[in-house]
Amino acid sequence: MSYEFMIDARDLLFRTLADPTRRAIFERLCRDGEQTVGALTQRAGVSQPAVSKHLAVLKAAGLVLDRPQGRQTHYRVPRGALAPLADWTRDMESFWEHRFDGLDDLLKRMDQ
Repeated sequence: MSYEFMIDARDLLFRTLADPTRRAIFERLCRDGEQTVGALTQRAGVSQPAVSKHLAVLKAAGLVLDRPQGRQTHYRVPRGALAPLADWTRDMESFWEHRFDGLDDLLKRMDQ
């Protein structure tokens, strides 16, 4: 996977989850599992068309999958949906640990 693709994937995930309503819908699907638009609308505090638009954005970002069944569509979060963000967080954690280790080494040398 190219570096540019990973940056684009992270940007898309950050932009998508920056919206509090989308983030709440995503969290609800993570915590409660697969749900229909109707079930999500009951607890979202916004209209069904608004929930559907948010689900379309989440789907385009790869954060939800849909499964039509009869007249309803069920949504769920696929495993690894947040992998690009988890990878970025690990990279940043490793970067800062390395920087602090370097600072510790510098301070020890200054004390000698």
